[in-house]
Amino acid sequence: MSAGALALFTRDLRVRDNPVLTAAHREGATVLPLFVLDDAILAGCPPNRAYFLVAALRELDDELREIGGRLVVRRGDVVEEVARVAAETSAAVVHIAADVSAYSRARERRLRERLAADGRELRVHPASLTVVAPGEILPSDRDHFAVFTPYHRRWLEADRRPALRAPRELRLPRIAAGSLPAPDDLTAEPPSPGLSVGGETTARKMLRDWLAGAVAEYSRTGDDLAADATSHLSPYLHFGCLSPGELVRRVDDGTEFVRQLAWRDFHHQVLAARPGAAWHDYRDRAIRWRTDAQAVTAWTEGRTGFPIVDAGMRQLREQGWMHNRARLITASFLAKSLRVDWRVGARHFRYWLVDADMANNQLNWQWVAGTGNDTRPNRVLNPLRQAERYDPDGAYVRRWVPELAGIEGRAVHRPWRLDSVDYPAPIIEVPGM
Repeated sequence: MSAGALALFTRDLRVRDNPVLTAAHREGATVLPLFVLDDAILAGCPPNRAYFLVAALRELDDELREIGGRLVVRRGDVVEEVARVAAETSAAVVHIAADVSAYSRARERRLRERLAADGRELRVHPASLTVVAPGEILPSDRDHFAVFTPYHRRWLEADRRPALRAPRELRLPRIAAGSLPAPDDLTAEPPSPGLSVGGETTARKMLRDWLAGAVAEYSRTGDDLAADATSHLSPYLHFGCLSPGELVRRVDDGTEFVRQLAWRDFHHQVLAARPGAAWHDYRDRAIRWRTDAQAVTAWTEGRTGFPIVDAGMRQLREQGWMHNRARLITASFLAKSLRVDWRVGARHFRYWLVDADMANNQLNWQWVAGTGNDTRPNRVLNPLRQAERYDPDGAYVRRWVPELAGIEGRAVHRPWRLDSVDYPAPIIEVPGM
């Protein structure tokens, strides 16, 4: 163990249960924790994700300093910056976590070629973003599972790597660390007013609170919009501040919460096998989408006249996050009720949601639109029935649509039946109105 190693952080911004950092620590005389502010990604980085990234990098730096390290930050083309830092520190091996997006796979290929030209090695570590690595479990006749139920059965039986402790101590090579970015370095746009940000430290506190309380009731309260009883850990999983493998190890496999983590893995294995599904229909249903700019604007602004839809869309803008049930309702309304192309909604969600990644955002949208993996492609979530089932007292709507705060009970879901309510009429008719 004479040469140094470089641990390249991407979407794994943590020191615990991190195969990249663990391998670099075991194999290198020195370890350089590096994060590159990739201009190719930052050029289109929405403000909510920029603010969250800055907070996550600061907490990662704090965690690294606790074990004698620090986070080295560079900015530019990721391949050129990694090659430059590896040469400067004489790192023989660069460690990186696998990812499934087309961009990350191209980045991996370019890194491997460039480092090899310099006599260095790129080592890619699986199963960091997911519990079970994409491609690790396969059906007998295909390169991925197209249906969730058989995938889930195999997923529950799959071997899982053991938990990895954070290194006790890091030894750094000599190098200028560079300054951690401020939000203004990444975006000129303001974030959502109620955006919550953090990193590994924040995520672990949230996880402790979640495991001590609400997780036991998740199967009963997870779809209750007003209760807001979900973990809120999805942004921390998206940025890798928390290991999904650790989550599963600490929660009973039979819970609905773990089933949701299996869905997350399912989508990653689909996108790994079909990267084009990020923007192209997984199953071509020959749907004739409508173009209706006025309806799309009403949907994005939460002014459709359907309170449950508008509540979800306003929560999205206010918090950069939305309850999962509200995501399904609002997405179904756009794609099935308004018949607007799912890609329009996916782009809007990717701009505002701090946890929107290619696999889960795009393939959940396709599931709702009927172009993805859903075995019932004609499924429509009626907004009125969804409201009465998942917000029966109207508390969620009153929280996010303040002009309806004075309407009591279920009547809040049908304000067009009341006089003197300053709220738009429904932009379309749906069954049950």
